[in-house]
Amino acid sequence: MMADLLLDFQFKSPINKVWDALTNSDTLAQWVMVNNFKPIVGYKCQFRNVEIDLIVDSEVLVVDKPYKLSYTWVGGPIDTIVTWTLKEENGTTYLHLEQTGFETEDVQAFNGAKYGWAFKIEELKKVLEEM
Repeated sequence: MMADLLLDFQFKSPINKVWDALTNSDTLAQWVMVNNFKPIVGYKCQFRNVEIDLIVDSEVLVVDKPYKLSYTWVGGPIDTIVTWTLKEENGTTYLHLEQTGFETEDVQAFNGAKYGWAFKIEELKKVLEEM
């Protein structure tokens, strides 16, 4: 069986600013990991964390600017798909994260992703304030 991670966030930043933080390689490096990401369907890239010797292989699956971005997230024991969905209402951007494909018995990977993304989103908030 598979488990899905679902998280929701809100930002007082315009949707295009949040989109740029999700898709610009230099900005992504400030809050996720060093990467060679490009928002092009079919593009294969990597996210790298040299501190813990982690390489995440990704392939971009969906780019619907500025509403939806999806890519594979394969690294260590994790072989999942990350999907970001954005909407803007009354000056607030709502960001929904769905990471699908966790093995239900791999509680450590699921919880690691859950807490990892929550931490990374705090970094994203700082990046958005500086943009």
